[in-house]
Amino acid sequence: MSFIVDYNCFTPLGTDLSTTVGRLEAGISGIRLFEDSGQLLPSYYAAQIRGEVCTHSGYSRLENMLIRVLEPVIARNPVQERSLLLVSTTKGNIRSIAAGEPVNDAFLPVMAENVARHFGFRETPWVLSNACVSGILAVAVAKRLTDAGIFDHVYVAAGDEVTDFVLSGFAGFQALSSGPCKPYDKNRDGVTLGEAAAAALVSKAPGLFRVAGDGAINDANHISGPSRTGEGLYRSIRQALTEAGLNGPELDFISAHGTATEYNDEMEAIALDRLGLNQVPVNSLKGYFGHTLGASGLLEAVISFESARKGLLYPSLGLETLGVSKEIRVIREPENRPVRYFMKTASGFGGCNTAVIFEKLN
Repeated sequence: MSFIVDYNCFTPLGTDLSTTVGRLEAGISGIRLFEDSGQLLPSYYAAQIRGEVCTHSGYSRLENMLIRVLEPVIARNPVQERSLLLVSTTKGNIRSIAAGEPVNDAFLPVMAENVARHFGFRETPWVLSNACVSGILAVAVAKRLTDAGIFDHVYVAAGDEVTDFVLSGFAGFQALSSGPCKPYDKNRDGVTLGEAAAAALVSKAPGLFRVAGDGAINDANHISGPSRTGEGLYRSIRQALTEAGLNGPELDFISAHGTATEYNDEMEAIALDRLGLNQVPVNSLKGYFGHTLGASGLLEAVISFESARKGLLYPSLGLETLGVSKEIRVIREPENRPVRYFMKTASGFGGCNTAVIFEKLN
């Protein structure tokens, strides 16, 4: 069995877990309007980290984010033998190319090696980059590595930034929201981008949560559009439920992907309906952090750990009128509820889907 031993986050709401969660529980969003920012677009809504990030010289901004989010986790759980650093990201140091820096600096293994060297990892770090499922898929991979006895401890770190490259890509898809995103709402009109870093320690040693089951299925529907029947997500969740030994209604809540795009939210609702999960409370945390790309799955899992620990379900910001074809129970107000089992899902470009189920331990 594999367990979540420790975790942390570094977000637009705070440079650590407690500050981030405190502001989230106060209903504060990290999303704001940027005008004349020096970025490619004249104005856009996003959730970006304010203030100085680069406290460690010789490292990129994103590497600093990853180092800072890992520091308290490693301070509490020093790197041992048979430990691996698994870095999850979608675009990594992509801003280095625009800055005219050596192309080598943008290679994902280089970024991971820089972070691993900072902490003294002996093993060569691994990189997982699979669109927007990367963060939560990294947890599933870490679980499989520890279950198989390949490593005893896997430090998972995920991070992505808001850059011209990412902004221009989503603008090209005409997928950027005209205001703060509104997951599952009838009047949603696209993604609000965000940036963050998150970290979790997956270990054979007993911890706070058990990683009970996972599934990762690619529906191969389209380069950017999800399956209209939710097939990949449906099968991913079903696989995770089977491994966890659950039917589905035992889940106390689901932290869904909820990008606030027309097709993603609809696809998720269809998949949940097909699985009979209509009455399980669902939230999307994109209204607080925006879509943090490869960091989103791990960041939202970390917030879900705190939600489960406190027995407090966090609402989806921006929902006024449900705008999907299936009746799913999106959380509108904070709910006090004992939590044992909960699930994090994610979907991304290229048809990738991942679901991981966690069990809160006493």
